[in-house]
Amino acid sequence: MLFGSIVHDLVEETLKKYLNNGHLPTKDILKETIRTRLNEGFIDSTKNAEQWRKKPKHTTMLHEIYYGEEKKLPAEKIKKIQDRLEAVVEHILTCDTMQELTSERPTYYLESEELRTMNLENTKVFAVLDFLYKDEENNKWVIVDWKTGLQTEEDPYQLALYAQYVLDYYPETALEDIVVRNEYLLEGTSVEHKLDHSTLQEVRELLVQSVERMAGFLEDKEANKPLPLEYFKKTTNTFACKRCNFYELCFPKQ
Repeated sequence: MLFGSIVHDLVEETLKKYLNNGHLPTKDILKETIRTRLNEGFIDSTKNAEQWRKKPKHTTMLHEIYYGEEKKLPAEKIKKIQDRLEAVVEHILTCDTMQELTSERPTYYLESEELRTMNLENTKVFAVLDFLYKDEENNKWVIVDWKTGLQTEEDPYQLALYAQYVLDYYPETALEDIVVRNEYLLEGTSVEHKLDHSTLQEVRELLVQSVERMAGFLEDKEANKPLPLEYFKKTTNTFACKRCNFYELCFPKQ
């Protein structure tokens, strides 16, 4: 999770700097930046635990450190991060989006990582687009979502929600002029999805169902007060417990 967050931030910074000064960093600079930020997260987790408890938003706590017996990362975890780092950095600079933005094709940057809201079926929905720009030459609005993990079936639905936001926030757009793209930086693939109005309607319906399900766990909807803890049953999928940030609620330290 920390690795993915760092990569997202770095891609955003890289693109904004390029749009401002026309220069891209080297692979070595990108690698060193990621390593430095990972090390800072490790130091936070091992030496600033008390500060994290007071201000968790401003301090990093790694799952492996918090729940681990030893205050260090497993060797296999370190190896996995190193392998991912090499692949991701390579693809940051060669992905389709980077190639388009650094070409002579006229493009217009619109926004990235901005917290936006829209109203869907009487529900306030928050949307944060990784990157949005306009391809002036082809009159296309390109929504980009950076992924540091593997492809999932849910990815197109997330992008469909972003497309709905663009339609609402930029009224001059039309659905057929919107391109939605996943950049899978670990795999080095760019995947574009075709959207139509039936897909958007399906996403709205899924959203309504999700909201209704969440509301079912509230004792008081107006106060956003949840039902008592006993209503929230433990999962039978114990494999998921290994990565759950709330592991200690079910398995407190003895």
